[in-house]
Amino acid sequence: MRPRGRLTGMCRNIKPLFNFEPPATEDEVRAAAIQFVRKVSGSTRPSQANTEAFESAVQEISAATMRLLDAMVTQAPPKNREEEAAKARAKWQRRAQR
Repeated sequence: MRPRGRLTGMCRNIKPLFNFEPPATEDEVRAAAIQFVRKVSGSTRPSQANTEAFESAVQEISAATMRLLDAMVTQAPPKNREEEAAKARAKWQRRAQR
């Protein structure tokens, strides 16, 4: 059993959504929620018996994420999506060269 409360790293497919210009879209929030539910459930595609529970979780997490993003404040200037994507690509290339 994995110890609780210990940080082991965030799922690489879930991207930060806060403080971007333009702000995160509902589609981006839903995509992050789907990735989270997939990770937690251990299933990329739920069985027919679990589809309703899976979709319900995605909707609840999407709504909670939107509330969180709307409530958060920062003094930092918004990040540029293209610059952040370029940084991520460079990081990936460094990792691939090892």
